[in-house]
Amino acid sequence: MKRYCGLDVHKDSVFMCIIDEFGFKKEHKFSTLTSDLLLLKEALLDSHVRYVAMESTSIYWIPIWRILVNHFDMKLVNPLFIKQLPGRKTDVKDALWIATVLMKGLVCGSYVPEQGIQELRQYERCYSRLNKKIVICEQTIDMQLQRCNIRFSNYISDIGSQGMRKVLRSIICGKTTAEELVECAHTRTKNKYGKDVIRESLNGVFGQVDIDMLKLHLEELEMYERHQKDCLINMARICDESYMDAIELLVTIPGIKQLSAMTILSELGHILSSFRTSSSLVGWAGLRPRNEESAGKIKSRKIMHGNKFLRIILVQCAWGVSRNKLSRLGMKFDQLRKRMSSQKALVAIARKLLVIIWNVLTKREPYKAWGV
Repeated sequence: MKRYCGLDVHKDSVFMCIIDEFGFKKEHKFSTLTSDLLLLKEALLDSHVRYVAMESTSIYWIPIWRILVNHFDMKLVNPLFIKQLPGRKTDVKDALWIATVLMKGLVCGSYVPEQGIQELRQYERCYSRLNKKIVICEQTIDMQLQRCNIRFSNYISDIGSQGMRKVLRSIICGKTTAEELVECAHTRTKNKYGKDVIRESLNGVFGQVDIDMLKLHLEELEMYERHQKDCLINMARICDESYMDAIELLVTIPGIKQLSAMTILSELGHILSSFRTSSSLVGWAGLRPRNEESAGKIKSRKIMHGNKFLRIILVQCAWGVSRNKLSRLGMKFDQLRKRMSSQKALVAIARKLLVIIWNVLTKREPYKAWGV
């Protein structure tokens, strides 16, 4: 006799409901402490449960998944696909409904990659978050310099450049005169705008609190950069140990280099059997255009929601390959840009890149350039 279990997951509690075809029902509430989750596993084993489903509630499902995945046929379900039944107002009834739709076969499990890919993904997403923090920190440093009337950032393309770092370190060391700071500027910058202009842009008014704030922000920035390097080292280690063949396949695709390949691999995994077609992968990534039309009127053609981390890196790769006018994708970008905006054309190229990735990883064949 097959028995099914639905789990309603919260931050501090898990509601369990076990049912079968003959109306048997067992309900119980557990806390999310490890000892209670082990009791949950034993309760499921004692009840001879084989199939378990739960909603993907924030990150609270992850420890439960890790404890149960090796013992049961698990399904992680998007809450959007489990419609709220009218009249259900308790967590116990929610768990019962999850078990019911699982027994009836009305829901499909979400894609959950293997443990190695999950570890790689944690490093990759930490790297992505650190990128944002670095940008915020650089902007904070520039704002602090603007308070001191240092306008050097008006004449450089990157406020995180080495020239700006040299100026910062000189200020922190007590060299605050324009004559001392202008020597830190790059020769190319001084030749482009004139040494006198750069000197005036570095002529500011400093207080001790300004110097202290700049020192704190620079230390914070360097800490984030060290953490980023650690993430890259660990990502490269995992890929070298387990996924080198997939990385070698991905870097054959135009626009995808080592870092991009590791990022794509961390989001997709190296085996795409969960995605039966390239179209289903495109929809999962959120790169498929919507088709909202009513009474002959088009309401929206925006792309759908999906994996934003994968979508971001694919658009960046599309931007890189669009500059190669000799490649097939670069030529396609020029064609699309004639009848739509550059942003929409980039999304279209990103969608084509994802289709290529699906074919390369599914067929285990390197990308072959046009005409080869």
